Amino acid sequence: MNEHATAAVAAAAAAAADDVLLSVRDLKVHFQVRRRRQGGASSVVHAVDGIDFDLRRGRTLAIVGESGSGKTTTALAVMRLAPITGGSIRFGGDDLTHLEGEALRRRRRDFQFVFQDPYSSLNPRQRAGEIVRTPLDLMQLGAPAERRERVAELFDIVGLRPDQQELFPHQFSGGQRQRLNIARALATRPQLVVCDEPVSALDVAVQAQVLNLLRRIQREHGQSFLFISHDMAVIEYVCDDIAVMYLGQIVEQASREAFFSRPLHPYSVALMSAIPTVKGGRERAARRIKLSGDPPSPIDLPRGCRFAARCPVAQPICAEQAPPLREVLPGHKVACHFVQGEGGQVRPPLELAP
Repeated sequence: MNEHATAAVAAAAAAAADDVLLSVRDLKVHFQVRRRRQGGASSVVHAVDGIDFDLRRGRTLAIVGESGSGKTTTALAVMRLAPITGGSIRFGGDDLTHLEGEALRRRRRDFQFVFQDPYSSLNPRQRAGEIVRTPLDLMQLGAPAERRERVAELFDIVGLRPDQQELFPHQFSGGQRQRLNIARALATRPQLVVCDEPVSALDVAVQAQVLNLLRRIQREHGQSFLFISHDMAVIEYVCDDIAVMYLGQIVEQASREAFFSRPLHPYSVALMSAIPTVKGGRERAARRIKLSGDPPSPIDLPRGCRFAARCPVAQPICAEQAPPLREVLPGHKVACHFVQGEGGQVRPPLELAP
């Protein structure tokens, strides 16, 4: 490779690095628990057990999985709201992993959280305008007049009327309360907004309104979103990239187009088969891939693949050897022994019913 080619490769690598807003490497979140029936001996819950992912600027990365898969704990760790056992979190090139105290508080203006429950995440004794202004007051951003202008701007952005600043949370509908949560999260002009099941407590029609609002905000203001959900239909609508978690580990990563056109991991295929559909609903429901049993305990993990005991296509090697997360197509990673590649084509061991 000549000097010009080497320089071009280096420039491309630097540009790609600059495009990454959030970079997580080998993230682990383990919790110590004490077992009452075994003499008080402590055990370890492997809530998140060594995951890697990147979130690029202006994009939405969705982390999806069943309850207990570790996706919410991942979000809390990224926000530095859960203790990190191991690994690293880099945000905008800065290491957040060990940031503490005032330095962490100052950095929080760049990443904010939209919580799942629009009812309990708002102070019932504060008026709506005060709720949205609180982050500005806590971080002392701008003069009082500038804060009032920012609150008015945010109410307009999320589709609330100026006079609604004087109302209390109980005077809003569920969808309007979630709009308040979004306005509060946007107050400090963060680069990253973490959304933890932000529409799961809302009616379907209201879900669509909130999702459209998030997409418009991203398009007009350039925020990056880390979106946590178990709803595959919601994920397909809102995400650019997807990571599927199972029992603390990522089992598949891909772009939205690649994943929803052909999921490769058996667990991903099972999740996709559960998406309700109107056309041919009964026939498709009859062909659903039904997983038996429950996930293993995060305290007593199996030696091999963590999905093996529930996998419809598991073989003896699955119980003995954990498959690595490997790239089988450009940008498409999967942790399965039996995802085979032949002649540039990848064949998954389990396929969705047509």
